[in-house]
Amino acid sequence: MLAPARLAELDAFLVELNQASSAAILPLFRADHGLEDKGGKAGFDPVTEADRGAERAIRRLIAERYPDHGVIGEEYGEDRPEVEFVWVLDPVDGTRAFIAGLPLWTTLISLRWRGDPTLSSIGQPYLGELFIGHAGGSRLIARDGERPLRVRPCPKLTNAVIHTTDPNQYFDGAELGAWNQVRAAARLARTGCDAYGYAMVALGKMDLAIEGACCKSWDIEVAQPLIEGAGGVAVNWRGEPIGRNGGQLVVAGDRDCLDEALVALRRSAK
Repeated sequence: MLAPARLAELDAFLVELNQASSAAILPLFRADHGLEDKGGKAGFDPVTEADRGAERAIRRLIAERYPDHGVIGEEYGEDRPEVEFVWVLDPVDGTRAFIAGLPLWTTLISLRWRGDPTLSSIGQPYLGELFIGHAGGSRLIARDGERPLRVRPCPKLTNAVIHTTDPNQYFDGAELGAWNQVRAAARLARTGCDAYGYAMVALGKMDLAIEGACCKSWDIEVAQPLIEGAGGVAVNWRGEPIGRNGGQLVVAGDRDCLDEALVALRRSAK
C-alpha cells in the first residue's frame, strides 16, 4: 500500500486535475461544444472539444508535476502504460448526456500503482460534486463541504435500486438476458446515468451498477478505489477482480445483494 503521505499528496493532485478539467469543460456545456462523430459506419460515437480539451488539460498538469508518470486516455491514447504510476482518463464519460444538456456526464480519473487501481475520482462539476476514493476511505467534496461516503446495506436483490447505462445499446443478447433477469428481481431500475451510477452506489442511494463487456479501462477502473473505499465491491460478472483492459463490471454496496445478482450475470460472463 502507498505510504499515507504519498497517498495524500496524490489525492490533493487529483483534486487539482478535476479543477483543470472542469475549467475546460464547463464553458462548453449547453453551449457550442464542437460536436463530431468519430464512429463512422460503426455507428454514432460523439466526441466534443470538451472531451479533447479536458484531456489535454489533465495531461499537461501530469506532465508538469509528475513527468515520470504514464497516461492512458480515451482521446489521446497511451503514454508509457507500463510504468509504476499510470493515470487512466475519461475526460467526459457520458458524452451523449453532455450533448443532450443533461448533467449526468462525469470526468473519470483513476491512478494505477504497480498495475492496480489505487486512487480514483468521479467529478460532476456542473452539480459541484467530486467523489474521491482510495483504500483509506471515500468522500464527497460538494459546494456545502466534505463528507465521507458509505454504501448502504441491502442484502436482498428484491429491495435493490439498480442501474445500467443503456441495456439495448451496450449489452449483447446474452448480456441483455442477464440484465433483464436481474432487473425483474430488483425493486427499481434506472438507466442513462453512465458512471454517475457508480457514484450513487458509493453515496448509498443505489445498490448495484452493472455494465457490459464493451466497457474500456477508462470507463470502469474508477469504480474499484471509490467503491471499495466506501465499503462496497467492484468486480466482473464472474465475481472476480476487474481486468486492466476493460470489460464487464458490477458495482455493489452489499456483498449479499451482489451474490444474488451474480447468479444471473455469471451465465453471460466473458
